[in-house]
Amino acid sequence: MEALTSGYLQLGLFALAFGGLQVWWIRSTLRQRDLARPMREGEFRKALERIWAKQP
Repeated sequence: MEALTSGYLQLGLFALAFGGLQVWWIRSTLRQRDLARPMREGEFRKALERIWAKQP
């Protein structure tokens, strides 16, 4: 009976790890999609200002 319980425990841990990886992958995919969208004019201006402010 103990082997059956440990098998379920291993299966549960595997399912938990697999689910965690799926959530991570979906979130990273959505983040990349947000980064791929074109910037609005104000966002573009702020990004340029940050870049030029770093120059000595």
